[in-house]
Amino acid sequence: MKLLDIGVLSEKSGLPPSTLRYYEEIGLIQSVGRHGLRRQFDTPAVTQLALISLGKMAGFSLDDIKGMFAKDGSPQLPRADLHLRADALDDQIRGLTRLRDALRHVADCPAETHMDCPKFKHLMQFASRSISTRKR
Repeated sequence: MKLLDIGVLSEKSGLPPSTLRYYEEIGLIQSVGRHGLRRQFDTPAVTQLALISLGKMAGFSLDDIKGMFAKDGSPQLPRADLHLRADALDDQIRGLTRLRDALRHVADCPAETHMDCPKFKHLMQFASRSISTRKR
């Protein structure tokens, strides 16, 4: 079995060694030994780190992602959770698309000032409601 030094794994994954040590500390990945003071990982760790990155990109927390790995490190992806997260991403995409369209309208609005633009006023009201909702 070929072992990867933490520096090599860092290079292959694009993650700093401090992140790799943290992931090991919280149980997301596991070193298989040491060479001196440097941690050694087996080659499947590269795949695990790619899956962790994908999970983070999809909006899963590190705790959620940790639950998606079996004790041996193999992925056990809960399909229902993946569907729910995909649905949440669809909602986020729709919201961001509306925001993008509103910003483009405001940028091109013929009103003399942004404060005279009804769409800009609506956008500001929406932003105010979003802030008060997040504080709860």
